[in-house]
Amino acid sequence: MKSMDEQMLIIFGASGDLTKRKLIPALYDLHKGNFLPENFVVLGTSRSDLSDDDFRNRVVFNSEFLKDDAENSDATKAEFAKKLFYKDLGDGYDTDFTPLKERIHELNSKFKINHNFVFYFSLPPSIYETVAKNLAAVDLSVEGVGWKRLIVEKPFGYSLETAKELNIGLQKYFKESQIYRIDHYLGKETVQNLLVTRFSNTIFEPLWNRNYIRHVEITNAESVGVGNRGGYYDKSGALRDMFQNHLMQIVSIVAMEPPISDDPEEIRNEKVKALKSLRIMDDEETLFNHTIRGQYTSAIINGETVKGYREEEGVDPESTTETFAAIKFYIDNWRWKDVPFYVRTAKRMPTKVTEIVIHFKPSHHHIFKDQDFDTDNKLIIRIQPDEGILMKFGVKVPGQGFNVERANMDFYYSDLDEGNNIMEAYERLLLDAMQGDATLYARADEVEAAWAFVDPILKYWNESKSAIVHGYSAGVWGPLHADDLIEGRGFWRNPCKNLADEPSYCVLNIKNNGTENL
Repeated sequence: MKSMDEQMLIIFGASGDLTKRKLIPALYDLHKGNFLPENFVVLGTSRSDLSDDDFRNRVVFNSEFLKDDAENSDATKAEFAKKLFYKDLGDGYDTDFTPLKERIHELNSKFKINHNFVFYFSLPPSIYETVAKNLAAVDLSVEGVGWKRLIVEKPFGYSLETAKELNIGLQKYFKESQIYRIDHYLGKETVQNLLVTRFSNTIFEPLWNRNYIRHVEITNAESVGVGNRGGYYDKSGALRDMFQNHLMQIVSIVAMEPPISDDPEEIRNEKVKALKSLRIMDDEETLFNHTIRGQYTSAIINGETVKGYREEEGVDPESTTETFAAIKFYIDNWRWKDVPFYVRTAKRMPTKVTEIVIHFKPSHHHIFKDQDFDTDNKLIIRIQPDEGILMKFGVKVPGQGFNVERANMDFYYSDLDEGNNIMEAYERLLLDAMQGDATLYARADEVEAAWAFVDPILKYWNESKSAIVHGYSAGVWGPLHADDLIEGRGFWRNPCKNLADEPSYCVLNIKNNGTENL
């Protein structure tokens, strides 16, 4: 592990849900694993009127999110709680930060932090610039004596225009090298392993191009609906909520050229190049043929009735917001010229799964012509759950003749669990930011390149009469027409939660309410 300076993490929005659910549990696990520097302090701040002890009780001693295991003794919690402090900001975030600066400097002197500060914005993006401005006003963004870093959460913009505005707003007060835009998907081990799989294995990288790959397929499916997030989700939709950020990050790693080294900026440079090579779809005919959106309707799953999207709390009864989005697109560079990419994301699917499927081209001269079976090679990289890698290839069935059957060769990350500390996403990302490693964080031009591709799709869906919203029953693999998107054999891989299982559906007893257009 890289060496780490003594430092302080200042969390804005510390009384909120993200701090309790993700940030404090991640920091607690880092503490138990002895990953934190000896002199390390967390200062929570928000508009809530709390003392240090109030804050500690809320996020440590009364928390339902710290893992319940033998290592979580009262003594361990008490030791961790000593690192936590709190400062009330008063009525709002647009205020004089001088009292906050004084508390930070007090803790800095007491714990010998050397003026190394990480500011975490667990806040609505609409006030990012305001808080950054107020930090700069009291010189808390200035480097020289110690370093300063800023972590901001998604959503980073609602469109290309708003993303640019956010970037400009933050860059008024912090340098780009100080800004870390977090995407928790990049904290997953299996996403990071994409880089290793591609660039450390000569059996893959020479084939990773248009000469050998027929198409690339990426699926992100969730079995749940929007739940209590209906109010937020109805203003966002699947394309903004998942595709523009998480899935575009995965696409960039799949498609990028080999960096010259593992330096964070070299890796991020290549990701940006890949995203800038995306073929922008800006005419109605292409958008009609290459995009599908849908919305789940009520159904009975395993004997229980589940709500349709429009029946969820906080959702407009006449909403056209998509809970299913499938996009076909191309990357215009030498490596990927004319290789279609198919990416889909959805709520209320048969199972929760995220995976990448590399479909290799069939043999140029297929001598086993009478085989009525799909023996094309596939490389499946499972992000979640049942994380691992699966290779599908043809083998001879024992007996006379040359009957071919598809076989699986697989590797599971669970095989490496013993004796290894596989970090949760927020643990890894927080640790990287503390070490100054921005590899897994998005850069300004990276965010803007993704939005430049997504914006015309959103505009078409919002404005064109030809942009149909297809209905699909909760618990099935999306609208009836989803397979029409894929050229040639025309079907998605519909996976189960187990990597090597491939039934048509993973949930039974679905009473289909139809796939009528909404």
